[in-house]
Amino acid sequence: MVLLAIDWSAVGLQAAQLLLSLSMLVILHEFGHFITARWFGCRVEKFYLFFDPWFSLFKKKKGETEYGVGWLPLGGYVKIAGMIDESMDKEALSKPAQPWEFRSKPAWQRLIVMIGGVVMNVLVAFVIYSFILMVWGDKKIPTSSMKYGVHVVDSTLYKMGIRNGDRIISIDNQPVTDFEKLRRKLILGEQVQLQRGQELVTINLDKDLIGQLVENRNKDRRGFLEARRPAIAYFVPDTGAAFKAGLRKGDKMLAINTNHFEFYDQLQEQLPLYKSDTVGILVERNGQELILNLPISEEGKIGFLAYGYNYQQMDSLGWIKLEVNRLSFFAAIPGGIKKAGTELQDYIDQFKKILDPDTGAYKGVGGFKSMGSIFPGSVWDWEAFWRITAFISIVLAFMNLLPIPALDGGHVLFTVYEMISGRKPSDKFLEYAQLVGMALLLSLMIYANANDWLGWGK
Repeated sequence: MVLLAIDWSAVGLQAAQLLLSLSMLVILHEFGHFITARWFGCRVEKFYLFFDPWFSLFKKKKGETEYGVGWLPLGGYVKIAGMIDESMDKEALSKPAQPWEFRSKPAWQRLIVMIGGVVMNVLVAFVIYSFILMVWGDKKIPTSSMKYGVHVVDSTLYKMGIRNGDRIISIDNQPVTDFEKLRRKLILGEQVQLQRGQELVTINLDKDLIGQLVENRNKDRRGFLEARRPAIAYFVPDTGAAFKAGLRKGDKMLAINTNHFEFYDQLQEQLPLYKSDTVGILVERNGQELILNLPISEEGKIGFLAYGYNYQQMDSLGWIKLEVNRLSFFAAIPGGIKKAGTELQDYIDQFKKILDPDTGAYKGVGGFKSMGSIFPGSVWDWEAFWRITAFISIVLAFMNLLPIPALDGGHVLFTVYEMISGRKPSDKFLEYAQLVGMALLLSLMIYANANDWLGWGK
């Protein structure tokens, strides 16, 4: 059952992983700008992790560049001489252009400097994915191996017609054989084809499926669709009433009073009938059956977690089959490129949904809280850390290419315009565009983080 108390140790662990991941990616992104600027003879005045308005936590001058760490963890920057950026150094720009300045360089060189960060993020994702494929392998859960079908965790999908135990065959008539890809494609699809017993069923999905899923998001952050499983306790807090009444991790619940059930979702359906009561629950432990008198809360919950088993554990329990394919060094290189491309395409497809108000996807736009929540909160899992870091690197590459002034994409847009038209935008225009872009980005950041905590989009 769902435990509502905040686990601050888990929050701290997730925050530490997010901070480390973003710090590495920001440094590498800015290094992409730094190294290309230096290649073309531009003077780089500052190289900072995080922003440093008024003061910095650390700084050291080496050569003509000041390296430092700011106190505001919202990204990072390199200050290239003669470039209109977030520093808004108008005094320097009012002077005649110098040979070492960014504005003195040919347009094609400035373009390369501008896309250097994005290219670095793509390369980082490719390298990480290749490394993952060699060390941990390409992991897949064939949908055909899900012994008990799916568990419809979110009521939205249940309302649309998907039922516990269904076996999803295809989405929009495109076969889906991998469970992880199934969940991604489901939120982007229009129809689901599934098998229910011996019957083939087609379900039409609402256009605002994503918006409804966001509004119904579970407090314990489970997925909206999981592999169906028996009612086995994964975690029982030793301070709870269930533990005091005898329930232990690994106990398999079989019946409430005389009402037998097989799966966790069936237990969930029965418990509300016994709110604020104490019931006898038949439990199987180490091959033996016993009856525990367990108190049911006012919310109709016992007080244990059924979710937490990883895929390896679920495989050992026979609920699914986990296929692992570790690649050689030479096979991992094209494999990493393909994986990075697939992740980028999936993210672009999701981003398109955000731009369509009818999908309600904008309700799920989140900030640092949402980003942190995708990291494991129970243990520091390096495999999960690197997989998530690679994905965030892809996201950063895509977002930085958006044609918004103050982002790399905005600078790229103006430079491409110059190369095509032969006319360079004036410094005054670029200054105003930078201010507008910074205001827009700040507004988006405020909205995303407020949406995390206050649910503005919901």
